[in-house]
Amino acid sequence: MDKATATTVFESLASGVRLDVFRLLVKQGPAGLVAGEIATALALPATNLSFHLKALTQAGLLTVVQEGRYQRYRAHIALMVDLIAYLGDECCAGQPALCEGLAVPECLSCGSGPTHAA
Repeated sequence: MDKATATTVFESLASGVRLDVFRLLVKQGPAGLVAGEIATALALPATNLSFHLKALTQAGLLTVVQEGRYQRYRAHIALMVDLIAYLGDECCAGQPALCEGLAVPECLSCGSGPTHAA
């Protein structure tokens, strides 16, 4: 990941609503949710949600697939893992032994993380 991509991702997540949407979709994993389910879960009006879904999709944080009349959104997990790797790339000044024992979420501890993106 490069600095420009990381900046775009962080700018997109700087909204509390978009952060809530992304975290909800991360929780759903590869199944994702349709827009109406996201709106219901977060008690958001559809017009407000549409704006945020577009911003997250343009930033690459979400993928979207048309399913009949509905659009199913999924978190781009691989991008999230890449962002985390970018943030920790120089952790402990390149001395991995200094980082031993730090709590790493199980989903990310394999190093490459899952690729749930559609």
